[in-house]
Amino acid sequence: MTGSTVTRCWWATSDPAYIAYHDDEWGRPVTDDRTLFEKLCLEGFQAGLSWLTILRKRERFRQAFAGFVPAAVAAFGPDDEARLLADPGIVRNRAKIAATIGNARAVLEVGSLRDVVWAFAPDPSAPRRSAADVPAITPESLALSRELKRRGFRFVGPTTVYAFMQAMGLVNDHLADCLVYAACAGEQTAARQSEQR
Repeated sequence: MTGSTVTRCWWATSDPAYIAYHDDEWGRPVTDDRTLFEKLCLEGFQAGLSWLTILRKRERFRQAFAGFVPAAVAAFGPDDEARLLADPGIVRNRAKIAATIGNARAVLEVGSLRDVVWAFAPDPSAPRRSAADVPAITPESLALSRELKRRGFRFVGPTTVYAFMQAMGLVNDHLADCLVYAACAGEQTAARQSEQR
């Protein structure tokens, strides 16, 4: 767009990977269990780090964790944990690796991660006008965090869960003047209508 300014959310820096993630993924509704599981795990790995760090390592995470296919990750044993702890392409945190394997087993037990997660999607809120309008936690993220923990998931505190809800399109926290706000709002409406059928 020559001569015009494109408006994005405050956190979408000039880094091309961040811009692509913001424009094409963040806030777009996701309902398939594999992608939901991947994102929930990556949000857990992100705790204490920047999302850009995780985003830059995401492809290696996918390779290391068998494409985040829950049944494959649930079958990981001690040799896999040792392999992961030695992999410099991922975040090598023993507790987070163990949690990811345990969370895969929890996904298999719940049957449908989508059904659990989307049951906590709040009604659409008023458009956010500034970063100050975007919460870090909500009653829904607190409730979903409690439910996931009850079902055996780890590294799913309410702040991590709210970031997951934002990324997976359960809420639309793009700012009102962001170039993808309207598209995400439309996709979320369609996803909600499809879930109600």
